[in-house]
Amino acid sequence: MKRAFDFTVSLLLIIVLFPVFVLISLIVLIDAGTPVIFRQYRVGKDNKLFYIYKFRTMRRNARNAATADLKDADRLITKSGRFLRKTSLDELPQLVNVLLGDMSFVGPRPLIPEEKEIRALRKKYNVYSVRPGITGWAQINGRDKLTIDEKALFDKEYIDKQSIGFDIKILFKTVLVVLKRENIAEGGEPNNKRNI
Repeated sequence: MKRAFDFTVSLLLIIVLFPVFVLISLIVLIDAGTPVIFRQYRVGKDNKLFYIYKFRTMRRNARNAATADLKDADRLITKSGRFLRKTSLDELPQLVNVLLGDMSFVGPRPLIPEEKEIRALRKKYNVYSVRPGITGWAQINGRDKLTIDEKALFDKEYIDKQSIGFDIKILFKTVLVVLKRENIAEGGEPNNKRNI
């Protein structure tokens, strides 16, 4: 049932939001050139890699790492990228990932393969038994402000509690978090708590 919901809603949203996709693509193209879409390997269901899609928000010379781990993230983010990241509009192309079955609307956020510590914790907590999500339990409970251990425990809690009702609760809370622009931190910010 969840997969049927993901497929149907992602397809409808891609159709309805197509003009928004075109507008954002033009803005990114004018501001930062090509490529407009950023493609990066992420860890998905069953601990397998897949390509995630986002509107590009960083300069071409940015290294492959979590943004929180980039000390010079502020310098690497493009002008259009700042707005896209703060509004989470850079995530829109992930609707394609949901349509393809790589992701779900709700689930643990997919890691980059290099995030080895939290990747090991997720494996321990059986987090890879589900598809990663555009939003998740950790994202509405601290997002970038959480430590690695805290994120992994929220992921575990999601696995333990997962249900349609829980997913709906997370979706509604996500809207509030995005509108309030809560718990967003870029690399090098002093209030960005990380375990190193």
